[in-house]
Amino acid sequence: MSHDTLSDVLRTVRLRSSMFFDLACGGQWLAQAPGSRDIAAMVMPEVDQVIDYHVVTRGECWIAVQGEPPLRMREGDIIILPQGDPHVVSSAPGLRADPGADWTREMQLHNRPFRVAQERMPIPGPPSCGGEPGKDYEVSTSLICGFIGCDRRPFNPLLATLPRLLHLPASAGTTWGAQFAQLAASESGSRRPGSEALLERLSEMMFVDAIRRHIDEMPDASTGWLAGLRDRFVGRALSLLHENPAADWSIDELGNQVGLSRSALHERFVALVGLPPIQYLAQWRMQLAARMLRESQSSVLSIALRSGYDSEAAFGRAFKRMVGMPPATWRRKQGQSVAA
Repeated sequence: MSHDTLSDVLRTVRLRSSMFFDLACGGQWLAQAPGSRDIAAMVMPEVDQVIDYHVVTRGECWIAVQGEPPLRMREGDIIILPQGDPHVVSSAPGLRADPGADWTREMQLHNRPFRVAQERMPIPGPPSCGGEPGKDYEVSTSLICGFIGCDRRPFNPLLATLPRLLHLPASAGTTWGAQFAQLAASESGSRRPGSEALLERLSEMMFVDAIRRHIDEMPDASTGWLAGLRDRFVGRALSLLHENPAADWSIDELGNQVGLSRSALHERFVALVGLPPIQYLAQWRMQLAARMLRESQSSVLSIALRSGYDSEAAFGRAFKRMVGMPPATWRRKQGQSVAA
């Protein structure tokens, strides 16, 4: 593939990360996390979608998402929750915290790292120590927990195709994920200047590595954007659209370049990606335009032309149809959000 479509999407949806806390856990313990949308304004207020991840740097534990069987995690394992589901990390499967516990308020009152060390149940969550004040519990499990953020709107083809849980076992070999687990343990423990910034950049690499491993392990019958990326014909079509999104593409021209008839390409693209090629292109153009509106001082007309539209009016109608407001209004609201 001449154009790296996955990298293009990750850049355009503004992938970035935030290290947030360490957990040093002892006895019988749990850390119960709400859905990322419930805490997004607190942990990464400038992003649309917050993705949780956990790295086991010592010992082992269990993670559970509602509707999914508990998953055992061992030292060096990484778990990513792309959809930001509420979940529980605990010393044993089946543990739950007090439903009335509000650990988010306590999180704001405590410095990092947090220590969870409890011999009785339940406990309210990451920042709460419970037990006797000042008692030093023996640590049996340590984790690095963080958040990765990206744009969900106007169009992020990657998010919908990712599962609720991405598990990167430590035994899978020397990958970015395995190296990140080792570095996370080292840097978190050393507390050297720049450690947090270093881990933030490395966690983005870990996330990209997780997606690549997920692509490699997907069954042949898989559908979704990543499956389309892997397909010989649809992957080539996606590459062409991303390489030159402002071009006046037609299904006939696209079919000629990938080596399929227009009907065969349409059918194959819809079966894998979930929408026709030209509709996909229209939505991707809106994502590109949104980034330019947010990050540049270019006029709306200039952005319209760079996005493949012949006029500001045509672009404005398309943008409002997808985003719900005119480009200038959306840009102003984004500026207000950043300022806030």
